[in-house]
Amino acid sequence: MAHHMPEHGHVAGSSVLEVLLPALALSIAVGAYLLLARQARRRNPALGWSRWRTAGFATAMALLGVALLPPVAPFAHEDFRGHMAQHLLIGMYAPLALVLAAPITLLLRVLPAARGRQLTAVLHSPPARLIAHPVVALALSTGSLAALYFTPLYNATMGNPAGHWLLHAHFLLSGALFAYVVAGPDPAPSRPGVRARLIYLGVAITAHAVISQLMYGGFWVDIHAPIEQVQGGAQIMYYGGDIAELLLAAALVATWRPDHRRPTPRGLITRRESSASA
Repeated sequence: MAHHMPEHGHVAGSSVLEVLLPALALSIAVGAYLLLARQARRRNPALGWSRWRTAGFATAMALLGVALLPPVAPFAHEDFRGHMAQHLLIGMYAPLALVLAAPITLLLRVLPAARGRQLTAVLHSPPARLIAHPVVALALSTGSLAALYFTPLYNATMGNPAGHWLLHAHFLLSGALFAYVVAGPDPAPSRPGVRARLIYLGVAITAHAVISQLMYGGFWVDIHAPIEQVQGGAQIMYYGGDIAELLLAAALVATWRPDHRRPTPRGLITRRESSASA
């Protein structure tokens, strides 16, 4: 049974620093990306760097700005519906735009060869493969929602500024991880085939729908907010999440590249198999 209290727990109103610091951080991020894109074009003019990628990064930073700055940020502190809108912007829409900007590929274009090999080695390391596994990405991005809204965790984070910002960071990083695994153009050693990624995306869609419906009905939800706010937030999660996941599916189709490797003829033993049997 959900416990709905008449007032929504909130962090103190936005101060000047709460506005200036996110705006400054986002501006620095955009400037750094533009600088790297310029270096990539100079280093290899024939290859260049896609302006669509640059536009994707700018869009991601703009969406984060909308979520972290007034009027959305103060509204999110005062109303659960604002929190849910903020969650969708930070955890689903901005991560998709960020991933489509291919920041890892951009870094590999501009880093010296030795640094590029180090970054590639990190991406292929066992810890990175584990974190980028679709099951882990799904658990961190979607599974954590049940822990947030069906336990006292949400109320605790809303009453603690540090916890509130950690929640934002979790939304962004876990959302970016799942979008990267499903539809990212950047290299991902653990990324499965298209059919498997569609299955994981389908699981995420189903989980979002179930959580939002349970929230709307007040089942097991532990959110200290008026019931109309909780139900409104559940609707935002349901419909806004559907749109974001449809965009992610479209990105999967758009970034998919067929495997042009020729099948091995029957009876032909490859060099690897020959060496293994030797």
